[in-house]
Amino acid sequence: MKELDAKDRDILGILTKEARIPMKALAARIGLSRSATTERVAMLEKSGVIRGYRADIGQMDRGLVSAFLMVTLVSTPSMGVLDQLARYSEVRRVSSVTGQLDLIVEVEVPSIDRLNTLRDIIATHQSVQDLTTLIVLRRDIERLE
Repeated sequence: MKELDAKDRDILGILTKEARIPMKALAARIGLSRSATTERVAMLEKSGVIRGYRADIGQMDRGLVSAFLMVTLVSTPSMGVLDQLARYSEVRRVSSVTGQLDLIVEVEVPSIDRLNTLRDIIATHQSVQDLTTLIVLRRDIERLE
């Protein structure tokens, strides 16, 4: 893959905030033709820089319980754990991190009982060595961009 240039970074910045932007509008914003922009986006997709497009749904129900699951794996990477996590709609974000932990999993569930069930399912996966749960009491600062 070639190194990303300023136009590629501009495309990524816009698509991060507006994944459904029409190609014509994207091209106009970055100052390239629609065909050149389409080609660049296709290259970013093919090289894996753009891995997909998704809807980023905000918290719809204030009754939800938010938590972070801090996961230590037996060995990394563990695609099996990531595949399992992807199956649950309550999993909002999974981040691979450095340090003693391997994954930070952000979840939103309707109840503490569901949190315990989901936690138990993940903790018993053969690749999971340890799992610690942190329940969010409140979000003091939340930046959307």
